[in-house]
Amino acid sequence: MAIRVLLVDDQPLLRTGFRMILEAEQDVAVVGEAGDGLQALDQVRALQPDVVLMDIRMPRMDGVEATRQITGPERDGPAKVLVLTTFDLDEYVVEALRAGASGFLLKDAPAHELVQAIRVVASGEAMLAPSVTRRLLDKYAEHLPSGDEPVPDTLHTLTDREVEVLKLVARGLSNAEIAADLFVSETTVKTHVGHVLNKLGLRDRVQAAVYAYESGLVRPGAAGQ
Repeated sequence: MAIRVLLVDDQPLLRTGFRMILEAEQDVAVVGEAGDGLQALDQVRALQPDVVLMDIRMPRMDGVEATRQITGPERDGPAKVLVLTTFDLDEYVVEALRAGASGFLLKDAPAHELVQAIRVVASGEAMLAPSVTRRLLDKYAEHLPSGDEPVPDTLHTLTDREVEVLKLVARGLSNAEIAADLFVSETTVKTHVGHVLNKLGLRDRVQAAVYAYESGLVRPGAAGQ
């Protein structure tokens, strides 16, 4: 089955370019387009896409609010959101991740990265590279816990190994990379990640990464260590 993609951007020329790239792939189908967040909500309800390629700055409703509604508890389908941005350190990117986006990509990323990102997000993985995670942490250090705040009660529900896994997820590592780092099987890592998400009430790995640094578990400057 082809991955159903909805393109959301207020620039028609960019949507056309993305469509041309994606329609060259046998496993990807562009099912619709929208020029703002409100149109995106209507299209998601009507077309039930697997992945929404979402611009952030748009008229009427921006990509952050559209993402929040598409991925929130009242959502109409299983759509995952991949945010497009001109600047990788845009504060709106962090807000989009908090709102429920499964990752983000620069608009000038090579075509093969765009296609790969869509495949990754559609499979349920997070599109959040370690270098990007580290830069986000460093950029927004002033907004993060100082270390004096109490650790959230939910963190105490995790085992020591689950905490280790959460830290590595926050660094942007894949299951295979975490398995190699901890000398366990990839299946074991998947089990641990599932337990972390369930115990903390998180939807996916991106929310886990955001939780890790907002709770103070991962410190700015330590994400790449």
